Amino acid sequence: MKKKKLHPGQAGIFVLLSLWALTTIYPIIWVVLNSFKDKKIIVSDSFSLPLGERFSMDNYRLAFGRLDVFGAYRNSLIISITVALVVIVLAGMAAYALVRYTFLGKNLLNNLVIAGMMFPVFATIIPVFQLMARWGIVNTPVLWKSLLATALPQIAGNMSFAIVVLSGYIKGLPVELEEAAYMEGANIFQIFGKVIMPLSKPSFATVGIFSFLWSYNDLFTQTFMLRGNQYGITRLLNELTSREGTNYGLMAAAVTLVVIPILIVYIFLQKYIIKGMTAGAIKG
Repeated sequence: MKKKKLHPGQAGIFVLLSLWALTTIYPIIWVVLNSFKDKKIIVSDSFSLPLGERFSMDNYRLAFGRLDVFGAYRNSLIISITVALVVIVLAGMAAYALVRYTFLGKNLLNNLVIAGMMFPVFATIIPVFQLMARWGIVNTPVLWKSLLATALPQIAGNMSFAIVVLSGYIKGLPVELEEAAYMEGANIFQIFGKVIMPLSKPSFATVGIFSFLWSYNDLFTQTFMLRGNQYGITRLLNELTSREGTNYGLMAAAVTLVVIPILIVYIFLQKYIIKGMTAGAIKG
């Protein structure tokens, strides 16, 4: 096989992309390195490496010693996994119905889905909180109720995006496969579960990953719905840094504890994110 030659224009693009990647990655590395240094050293020399006497685990000891970090991780994972799974199922069925079926009000529903992406969570949090309060699932010592109160608004907030992405992908699937399954005696739920979902796996993976990440990083909803030992990881570490004031070492450790799990998830699942987004864009 002949090796493709790298043209000067392509080389220039690669150089620019490499520089852009460096400017994106370096702040994360800088924060992680400073999390292993004392706050006084950070103030005087924030760009030095945490080697020798500069290296310290005090920031992490303070974070883990004063707060239930593992419990907060547990709460965040329960919320985020629940949000991702529910969004995958509900958005998948909604997208399939909007793409394959014709019914009264279909255009209106499509427009409402698009409109749902335009409203920020800040605009709806007060009526949502009042609704949750009437249901009795906020300001309660029962953990599962508080986690449910946090998950429900996040599920609703991710639905529009998920339906749009999945609709674009399902439109490109051949209808003949569904017709063949129907002729074999499969009902609508069997067609969706055994035909649509396997064929749309990249798009469903994209929706699940983004829903998980957005839920995990959602500090705003957690601030309203969770209290005390019910905190998720972002809410807990935000509370810790607010108590300690301008302790830059502790802030760096808190950011690291929040970001590192997300980076791990993205590194292992990035191929699904890229494949799902590009495939959905092409098919849509």
